[in-house]
Amino acid sequence: MTDMLCEGRAAATVVILRDRPDAAAEILMMERASSMAFAAGALVFPGGAVDAGDHALAAKIAGGLPLDEAAARIAAIRETLEESGLAIAFTSPLAADRIAAMRQALGAGAGLGDILSDHGLEIALDRLLPFARWHPARLEQAQRVFDTRFYIAEAPEGQAASVDATENVQLFWSSAAETLARCDRGEGQIIFPTRRNLERLAQFGRFDDLAAHALSIPVEKVTPWFEERNGEPHLCIPDHLGYPVTSEPMGTVRRA
Repeated sequence: MTDMLCEGRAAATVVILRDRPDAAAEILMMERASSMAFAAGALVFPGGAVDAGDHALAAKIAGGLPLDEAAARIAAIRETLEESGLAIAFTSPLAADRIAAMRQALGAGAGLGDILSDHGLEIALDRLLPFARWHPARLEQAQRVFDTRFYIAEAPEGQAASVDATENVQLFWSSAAETLARCDRGEGQIIFPTRRNLERLAQFGRFDDLAAHALSIPVEKVTPWFEERNGEPHLCIPDHLGYPVTSEPMGTVRRA
């Protein structure tokens, strides 16, 4: 399978959860604009491609993390702030007007490193827990190929998420099971990796339980493959990485 991989563009996404007292934790979901080249109109977690600024900042604050891992976590923090207005993994509480100013600066093209310096702020990369890594193979014929690291993080207290009205057109909080049911009713669309990860997330009701699970499962690249099952072509993933559903008939798969 390795020789079927194209390099792909490094990307990061983060599953942001907020616990509820009497129900499963809610997850921040956003609907991508129909004009987007990748996953247009689909429900996704916040995230995006890793850029040069993320690598530059990683070289300064990576600590003991590999530089590519640190850059991916930085990208997840940056993209979440820009797309949703949530400042995750910051080491100090932030007022709403300060978050809004940082978000506006990102939208204007400033790098996260410069913004942190200007505001005298720091981020804690260890607040993002590795959850998964997905990297499609060439044979999947995906429109765009990303090597995407998935993280989980707790929602910051006292902050409100809002759409950016460019890359996403709506956002909402919902349990993983509720989002899956919504899509099964035809009220939303999700691509194959998002569905598989929501199914995995739906097994856990609280952030701490999910975090313990994430720490117990090795993060290996998930590279789906085609396989004939019961006389029907399926898109499949490994069965040892915590996913309760490991194949789907090609007739129902949305890949991008």
